[in-house]
Amino acid sequence: MISTSESTITQPPPRPAAPEAPAPAPPARRRKAARQRVRYLKWAVGALAGAAALIWLIRAWTPDPVAVDLATVDRGPLTVTVDEDGRTRVRDRFVVSAPIAGTLIRPELRVGDSVRQGQVIARMAPVASQLLDPRSRLEAEARVTATEAAVQRAIAAVSQARDARDFARREAERQHSLYQAGATSQRDWEQADLLARARESDLASARQAQRMTEAERRQARAALLQYQSSASASVNRFEVPAPTSGRILRLETESESVLPAGTPLFEIGNPALLEIVIDVLSADAVNITPGARVRIEQWGRDSALQAHVRRVEPSAFTRLSALGVEEQRVNVLIDLDDPPAVWSTLGDGFRVEARIEVWHTDDVVRVPGGAVFRHGDGWAVYAVRDGVARLTPIEIGQRTGTLTQVISGLEPGDTVVAYPGDTVEDGRRVVSR
Repeated sequence: MISTSESTITQPPPRPAAPEAPAPAPPARRRKAARQRVRYLKWAVGALAGAAALIWLIRAWTPDPVAVDLATVDRGPLTVTVDEDGRTRVRDRFVVSAPIAGTLIRPELRVGDSVRQGQVIARMAPVASQLLDPRSRLEAEARVTATEAAVQRAIAAVSQARDARDFARREAERQHSLYQAGATSQRDWEQADLLARARESDLASARQAQRMTEAERRQARAALLQYQSSASASVNRFEVPAPTSGRILRLETESESVLPAGTPLFEIGNPALLEIVIDVLSADAVNITPGARVRIEQWGRDSALQAHVRRVEPSAFTRLSALGVEEQRVNVLIDLDDPPAVWSTLGDGFRVEARIEVWHTDDVVRVPGGAVFRHGDGWAVYAVRDGVARLTPIEIGQRTGTLTQVISGLEPGDTVVAYPGDTVEDGRRVVSR
């Protein structure tokens, strides 16, 4: 008999059921999803195209910034000057002329030579028929009479200049006393002192004129003596003396020649007594006063010379400009303030440039002159704010070639367009060049 025993067998857990695959979407639903994707794509492309078109329009209608030169408004001194070319000249110059008609012996002197007063500078050999002519003798006597009258007139001028000098000195002393007492201003004292020095110069010029007329009288008397002398060549040879001490500035005739009476022979002067003559427009001359400061430039060296206005001549003259326009000009006489050792190389007739001061202040609001332009009945600038040019009316005062005084409309530190062109307008964006 066969017996068997039961045993327990463990079975593995059942596997989870696999998910069921989704059922395929019907064809209509797939087509709808495809259409939506196409619509989204078209909308995105349209939005991008619209944004690009908008950006293009904005850039097309918005002009590019204009490159300009910018300048800053500041405070500082301002000096208004009248700038003109001029020339130097010897203040007291003497023209020595032939006192009689005759033959000029070839001069031994040349330009630049020094002469002393009374030194013989020329000799003339008279023509016998003319020297012995009664009419010539009468003319010589009349010339003596005329020179004597000129001497008397020169003496009177010296006396008048001396009285004016003495009065100016006393006035300067009175003004100095009043200034020390606090009863007058320093300007009045300086003007009185300047006038006294000017009167001193006028007296010196009058004395030089007196010496010149006395020399002419001596020449005329000597000529008359020559007429009254014998007819020998050695006696009739006429000597022309120098009327004053100085140097030969010009030699009119270098060779022996026959000359009529009154023909210029020499110009004599002292180069150490120089003055400067500047001819300015009459409209500028009315703003120039005696004593005004002057700066002399372009005279041959880098350093400038200091000078002052001695006189503004009261009469104008007509001169053609380089463009052929008639201009009324006025001569302004200028004296150098620097010692002669500084400008000793200057001579007669040298060209210089002068800046005559007509107005000055130490503290004003300034803007470059090129930034200011006419706007209606007034003036304006283009002020730059946040990179945009803004038309700004201003009120101006004094003007120079480079700077303009601003009375109102701008403040120090403001930025303006230095040289606005046709492309700059109100509201236009600008950038620094």
